Amino acid sequence: MSINDLPVLSALRTKMQWHQERQRVLSENVSNSDTPKFRPRDLVEPKLDKTGAVTGSMGPLALTRTSGSHMTPSGAASDFDQNKNAGFETRPAGNAVNLEEEMMKAASNQMDYAAVTSLYSKSLHLLKTAIGKG
Repeated sequence: MSINDLPVLSALRTKMQWHQERQRVLSENVSNSDTPKFRPRDLVEPKLDKTGAVTGSMGPLALTRTSGSHMTPSGAASDFDQNKNAGFETRPAGNAVNLEEEMMKAASNQMDYAAVTSLYSKSLHLLKTAIGKG
């Protein structure tokens, strides 16, 4: 088994790749803040199992009705009006990018990426110490 095959390191690498891709998507949202009819996008955070592999689908979660008194899950007839526009505010040109929100997401993503890279490097250092090469 290679040191790169460890589940913890695999999960941390997957998380770092996700943060890099999310940063690309968020910067794309900011760069299109003046593009008419542009809708901001974001990535769904991956769920990892104990082996560090991605589990489940990356799409939206399905609702589960656990009690008869709960509202009906999506897909069933609903009495509520739904706003399909995901953006908080939409300008007259149809652009729904909120620069403040995108910058907050980018800053949060950058801090999370720094935390994951720190964990990754500390894990490698710990492993090297354990085998006597650190």
